[in-house]
Amino acid sequence: MGMNFEQLVSERRSANNFLEGNPITKEELANIFKQVKLAPSAFNLQHARYIVVLDAEKRKAIKAIAYGQHKVGTASAIVVVLGDKKAYEHVEKIYEGLRMLGVIKQEEYDEIVRSVLEAYENGGEKFQENEAIRNASLSAMLFMLAAKDQGWDTCPMIGFDSGALKEFLQLPQHLEPVMLIAIGKEKVQSRRPRGYRKPVEEFVSFI
Repeated sequence: MGMNFEQLVSERRSANNFLEGNPITKEELANIFKQVKLAPSAFNLQHARYIVVLDAEKRKAIKAIAYGQHKVGTASAIVVVLGDKKAYEHVEKIYEGLRMLGVIKQEEYDEIVRSVLEAYENGGEKFQENEAIRNASLSAMLFMLAAKDQGWDTCPMIGFDSGALKEFLQLPQHLEPVMLIAIGKEKVQSRRPRGYRKPVEEFVSFI
C-alpha cells in the first residue's frame, strides 16, 4: 500500500491463482471504487457499471459461466464489468450540477446536451456499444491499479459465455458485459514469470 506509481504499475500482475480463505469486505471494495469513480470517460458519461459477486454459490455459477476457470473458484470475489450503451441518455443529469453552480451557462449546457445526444443517436447501436466497451475498459484498468494499491491482486478475463452471464444476472439490454475481474490475494508460489513485453520502439511511432 502507498506505492509510488512506477512500483504500482510494475507490481500489478494478472494473477492466475489465488490463496483461498481471504474474504474481501464491501468496505474494502468501496474504498477501491472511490478511486475508480475518477476514471476518465467520454463526455464524463461514466459508462461503467459493476456487479460484485461475493456470494459463494453465485461465484460457483460464475465459474461455470467462465468455463470452469480455476482462478474464479479461488478468488475472493468476481467483479463483473459492464458498459452502459445508453449512458448518453443521462447527459442532462451529469451536467446539471455544473449548470446549477454557474460553472457553465444555460446556453453551454443546452449545447453540450444537444451535441452528446446527437453524437450517440446518429452513431447508432454499434457506436454506442463500442463506447460502452471503450469507456468501461478505462474504468476497469483503474480498478485493477486501485486494487493493487490497496493490497489486492486481480486478473481481467474475457473467457466467459456472455449470453449465459446476461441471463444469470438478468441484465437489461443496454448493459454490455465487457470483462470479469477476479480479485483476491495471489498465490505467488504458482506465479509464472512475466510474459515477453515488446520494446517501446516496436509499438510506438513518432511522426
